[in-house]
Amino acid sequence: MNMNKTRRGAMGFVAAGASAVLMGMSGWAVAADFPARQIELIVPFQPGGGTDGVARAFGEAARKHIPQSVVVINKPGASGAIGWTDMINARPDGYKLAVVTVELVTLKPMGLAKFSYDDVQPIIQFNADPAAITVRADAPWNTIEEFLAASKKDPGKMGVGNAGNGSIWHFAATALGDKTGIQFNHIPFQGAGPAVLALMGGHVDAVAVSPAEVAQQLQAGKLKMLTVMADQRVKNFDKVPTLKEKGIDLSIGTWRGIAGPKKLPTDVLNYLKAAAKKTVDEPAFQEVLAKQNLGFVYADDQGFRNQMMKDATYFADLIKLLDMKN
Repeated sequence: MNMNKTRRGAMGFVAAGASAVLMGMSGWAVAADFPARQIELIVPFQPGGGTDGVARAFGEAARKHIPQSVVVINKPGASGAIGWTDMINARPDGYKLAVVTVELVTLKPMGLAKFSYDDVQPIIQFNADPAAITVRADAPWNTIEEFLAASKKDPGKMGVGNAGNGSIWHFAATALGDKTGIQFNHIPFQGAGPAVLALMGGHVDAVAVSPAEVAQQLQAGKLKMLTVMADQRVKNFDKVPTLKEKGIDLSIGTWRGIAGPKKLPTDVLNYLKAAAKKTVDEPAFQEVLAKQNLGFVYADDQGFRNQMMKDATYFADLIKLLDMKN
């Protein structure tokens, strides 16, 4: 028997085994070392809107579950496309994430972006909210019927602010116009916050944004909400009728969650999923959602992807119906 050959074979087996162990340990080490520095959470809209508010609440609540800071960075423009493009093109290492909204699935079929939901890795969904039509408190319309009647008298004159061309709030107002045969003057802004400020300043007649994004001004008596585009009345806004109650079959809204670039390492994705779930379950985060009148809806990465797929089909059909493609 050739003892040298036997030794070489045994040594090769040991080396191979050690290599396998090291490979396993290296995967574990990535998870153990992550995160080694702060994580950027991009908000692709201006400060002051619902998306910005919930992102900051998440970053604060994450302190208990992520050893490094989650820093919110606003990169507004192009209805979210600028911020999301930055995240999509980032190195897939988990250090650059973004808050994503339903516009992620609407921009490409509208011809406003080259990316789609297939270009991101969903991590968690934590919110869903309907659209609402809101006007100034001193506006002459006290019901949605009065607002629509006034809009019908002067086609294209009623200025309705939204969060940007191709934004969900642009869809909401356009769909309302289609359902009622009314032509609005759609005025885009770089987020819901600037649109609401424009309404307060008298630069637009109404806004189509979520209840959360006008809640503070409603409580101060500066604005009044005429309707919500939901299947049921919204918690904390139960005096506001739905469009369906008024005989207009339209329910439309947004969702929010967190995503990263495609091809995140499995161990990093699992870490982020677990930490994000613990974060959104934090009482402090839940309190901020409740205070800002943001609806809590949880879905994990696969559930969130399924929601994206469903809405991508829905809005692609709606874009064709409303002829909204650029």
